Amino acid sequence: MYDHRAQQAGLSVTVHHEDGGTTEWLLVLTPGQVELYRIQLEQLIEQRQKAQEGMP
Repeated sequence: MYDHRAQQAGLSVTVHHEDGGTTEWLLVLTPGQVELYRIQLEQLIEQRQKAQEGMP
């Protein structure tokens, strides 16, 4: 979800605890944080694809 008035995005996340339990949270991000996570996720996806192809 995106709140244009607050200029924040919200993502539902599940936190996994060491004891096996889980908690549902709402991760609230500024536009800059959204962009940073987008870049980091693209890099991780690229690394995963290269690993699946057997490339370093």
